[in-house]
Amino acid sequence: MFRKLLLSAFLLLAFALVLLDFYLTRYTATRETQVVEQRLQFEARLVAYDLTDQPKGKLEAAVRAVAQRAQSRITVIGHDGVVLADSQHDPETMENHANRPEVREALAGRIGSSVRHSATLDRDLCYVALPFTYRGQPGFVLRLAVPLTEVKTGISAVRWRIIYASAATAALALVLAYFLSMRMSRRIRRIQAFAERLPFASKEEALEPEANDELGALSRALNYVAGRLRESMEQLRIESARREAILASLVDGVLAVDHKMRILFCNESFAQATGTVPAPAKGTHLLTAQRDSALFGMVEQVLRTGEPKKQRIELASRGERVFEAHAAPLAAEEGRGAVVVLHEITEIERLARVRQDFVANVSHELRTPLAAILGYAETLLEGAMQDSETAKRFLETIKAHAVRLNNISADLLTLSELDSGVSTAPPSTFSLQESVESAIRTVEAEAQLRQVRLIYQNGGQITLHSYRLRFEQALVNLLDNAIKFNRPGGQVQVESWCDSGQVTIRISDTGCGIPAQDLPRIFERFYRVDRARSRQVGGTGLGLSIVKHAVELMKGVIEVQSEVGKGSTFTMILPQVLPPH
Repeated sequence: MFRKLLLSAFLLLAFALVLLDFYLTRYTATRETQVVEQRLQFEARLVAYDLTDQPKGKLEAAVRAVAQRAQSRITVIGHDGVVLADSQHDPETMENHANRPEVREALAGRIGSSVRHSATLDRDLCYVALPFTYRGQPGFVLRLAVPLTEVKTGISAVRWRIIYASAATAALALVLAYFLSMRMSRRIRRIQAFAERLPFASKEEALEPEANDELGALSRALNYVAGRLRESMEQLRIESARREAILASLVDGVLAVDHKMRILFCNESFAQATGTVPAPAKGTHLLTAQRDSALFGMVEQVLRTGEPKKQRIELASRGERVFEAHAAPLAAEEGRGAVVVLHEITEIERLARVRQDFVANVSHELRTPLAAILGYAETLLEGAMQDSETAKRFLETIKAHAVRLNNISADLLTLSELDSGVSTAPPSTFSLQESVESAIRTVEAEAQLRQVRLIYQNGGQITLHSYRLRFEQALVNLLDNAIKFNRPGGQVQVESWCDSGQVTIRISDTGCGIPAQDLPRIFERFYRVDRARSRQVGGTGLGLSIVKHAVELMKGVIEVQSEVGKGSTFTMILPQVLPPH
């Protein structure tokens, strides 16, 4: 800052002094030239008095004699610009002077003057010309000229005086600028030192303003900022202590590590969940505190990729306890850290297994009586009873209910399998077109019975690597619903295409549609929009639930759009290649 201020002062002074020298030199040159012109005008009038009556033959000699007294070059010019006499050159060899600016002015009846280089004498001259009456005849021009050597000498002397004065002024100004710059630089360094100490300064430390100027205002502003910064740091300290207390009291385990997997924070719940009681100290390597490969690999992947990760973990050191681990990148002082939250789901999984077992047991228990009911009904219908119309109607009712209960049992078993997340068959690669056509053939008889037209718009040869059985199961359920809840003469349209590794299957119908308030709940088990019609067409209330679970098993999503009276559109979006678990 000191060097910049001093250099700025020096450049400013140099520019100002050069500008002043140029202005004063020009001014002096102009003034000296004006003085010479005034002198030449005065002398020209005297010379005109001496030459006005000279005979023409003696004019040349008279001009030379008068020029020696006047110490000037004298030229007499005729009205046509021809030189009649010149004190320093032969008139016969001189060119016409009618175009000379000072001569033109004099021929016009005015006094003319100019400063230019004389080609005849090869030097700079100051010319003054005035109208001249020679031997009673007007229209002549008398011109006097003197070299500018004296003027230049005077200008040079003035310039040196200006340079001396400028140098003295510059030296004095630079001395003053030096001391002012030193003083300002000291004040700035003092402010800088205070600003550097600001995060560590005590409450009593403050910067005393030395003057009521910009730097003084800056000092007062820094004092204000210092006060606010101390308040903010105190609030941060309190918030940090409060946050640590909250994290320490959480039921979920929380762990934070830096880019080298050194522990930054670990609450008591994490230590108890992982069996590392007491909690490991800050700076301990994660591998030293916890050797579980799943947890270590999860943290390592987050540190490497910088993307959050969610994973189910069974810690070998904790027996059968199961945790849902959430890991996310954490901004640290050096590199990228990671934070891990462990949420125990042992009880949740136990309850889920109990529920799945219950559904499976109920289904298996229902199958025995259902099979008996179906057997008796079929026997009776084959002729074991009298062919009474009333008996037959009852038996057909028994059969219908038996079929319905059997369907519920089958759907419950399917949901149980889907809830387990384990498919009965591994994923395989199959043709999307063949699977869709197979599903259409399955429901084709029902469509003809209900007078519904099936339309398939094939999107080309598309292969799908997924669970074929679950895919066709979901597709059949959607087609079955689209047919059963359609109108006579309606249609069901199936479209399929593949884009950027995503396979889309869209099933649109012209049925009764679904009210907007029911759309969020149609995938719930046993939820029916129209219970009476659902029972009439033989629905179990589990079809869409099976579809949703099957799509989720295939890592896809299902969307629905519907308008009452116009129909519904279900869209399945599946990855073309099922990602590994």
